[in-house]
Amino acid sequence: MSTVQPGSFLTLHYRLAGPQGDIINTFLEKPATLSLGSGELTPAMEQRLMGLAEGTRTVLELPAGEAFGDHNPDMQQWVARKLLNELGDPMEKYAAGDVVQFPTPDGMGTYAGTVVQVGDDGAVLFDFNHPLAGQPVTFEVQLIGVL
Repeated sequence: MSTVQPGSFLTLHYRLAGPQGDIINTFLEKPATLSLGSGELTPAMEQRLMGLAEGTRTVLELPAGEAFGDHNPDMQQWVARKLLNELGDPMEKYAAGDVVQFPTPDGMGTYAGTVVQVGDDGAVLFDFNHPLAGQPVTFEVQLIGVL
């Protein structure tokens, strides 16, 4: 039976949840496939998977800040309405809790920010921390295949 090693290719179902509930849950959909060491999971989550055997189903509890780091207040930034109009739909209305995708500077990918506040001038305060930064995380996993 195969076990998870550095560089393993995995097929698995997983669920990430914080104190407010699920962030990602593949158990109701098709399983995920990923390669350890590629950055698809955080190092703390990958470390917890090491040595687990194919077919294992387990729930792992990661303490606050371990899975996605501590919440960094410097990751909150105001974005001018003019820039938001250039990057997206000028008619878009933003509300606290909305998650907005932004293009990376090279245009090859995206990253997300959560709306914290909308200013009187239309500028929006975004939090670019991971939604589970600084929180305890429940990481449930079912290893379907290990290569």
